[in-house]
Amino acid sequence: MKLLIKNGTVVDPASKREGHFDLLINNGTIQKVERKISTAADETINADGLIVAPGFIDLHCHLREPGQEYKETIRSGTAAAAAGGFTTVVCMANTEPVNDNAVITEFIQKKAKEEGIVNVLPVGAISRGLKGESLADIGQMAEAGIVAISDDGRTVMNSALMRKAMQYARGFGLLVISHAEDETLSGASSINEGLVATELGLPGSPNAAEEIMVARDIALAELTGARLHVAHLTTKGSLELVTAARKRGVQVTCEVTPHHFTLTDEMVRGYNTLAKMRPPLRKQEEVDELKLGFKKGLIQAIATDHAPHASFEKEVEFHLAANGLIGLETALSLSLQLVEEKLLTLSELIRLLSSGPASILGLKNKGILQPGADADITLFDPKASRVVDINSFRSRSKNSPFHGWRLKGEVHTTLVGGKVVFRD
Repeated sequence: MKLLIKNGTVVDPASKREGHFDLLINNGTIQKVERKISTAADETINADGLIVAPGFIDLHCHLREPGQEYKETIRSGTAAAAAGGFTTVVCMANTEPVNDNAVITEFIQKKAKEEGIVNVLPVGAISRGLKGESLADIGQMAEAGIVAISDDGRTVMNSALMRKAMQYARGFGLLVISHAEDETLSGASSINEGLVATELGLPGSPNAAEEIMVARDIALAELTGARLHVAHLTTKGSLELVTAARKRGVQVTCEVTPHHFTLTDEMVRGYNTLAKMRPPLRKQEEVDELKLGFKKGLIQAIATDHAPHASFEKEVEFHLAANGLIGLETALSLSLQLVEEKLLTLSELIRLLSSGPASILGLKNKGILQPGADADITLFDPKASRVVDINSFRSRSKNSPFHGWRLKGEVHTTLVGGKVVFRD
């Protein structure tokens, strides 16, 4: 089947192509990218007024299946991803049971093939049951198709175990994704240590809880030669550590989430559980430093950390509430604010959502619009304004603090392998 996308503005950072181009897709692969294509096609999409970008890749999300289907399923999570312009999602291992063996990895892939509408790349656990005591079956999971290992949601506090995990990961060509949090410093807190926490009478987590573990994991990556990716980075100190390590040749990258560069700990006032997450929302000064990091080109990816929870897990006392928010369907609009604030160009933003993550994962035919590449494509209107309505979300959960916000940017069409999987 041939599909033609005409009259759109192509913005493709990986090929450095920007301007008015047509795209011809044949059997799931991009066949031509030219100024004007007159070839007959089975379907034509008029992209006039739209940005045509490589499909977005989310390095960090939680699909909850198996075991927590009341929060999210692979079907609902990938539908939310498509609505947000994401054509590939990397799902974390903290399912029930934990994805710490090949059987669970194969289950996730089977469900993704049967019910998912975007590409699903599973992450295997570092430790059995995420307990941080012994290594998971990394080799078997690698053979089954994981792209990375991580105990995300928990920290591997045992440095010797983390070193061994990195050695295994390097041997199997896997990325190591770090949840950087010294749990002996952060304790049970899910709010930034500072004025807001003090006024609310809540224990806070200091910046150092993150920065200490970022420093440790960089040291271990330097020791082992492993590829390290720091998830949901939130502080200036962490960013400085990553930047210095990259300059001396350590294979380390980092991501920042839209909520961490948009919200501050002020959002927690009133014991707002929708703003409860780990790592916590930081103070305005740290948010400003992250934004400056984007402007300086120090951050390699934007990721959602999409964390669905049922209402009964959020509508409780603050210390009992689950951590996290859903982010797949608001990520583009929130990220476009960086362009509005002239911290990024549109091309730089698209790189952080597409070719940047593809490079981190080593995906050769994704994150780029060129002949021979997979036809994973996102069409969006950066100027369209909308009011966020959680009741219209495709996600099974509704735990978003952005309900009622008016934001710019709307996904129009999402294609995966040349097939339309979302159309507004």
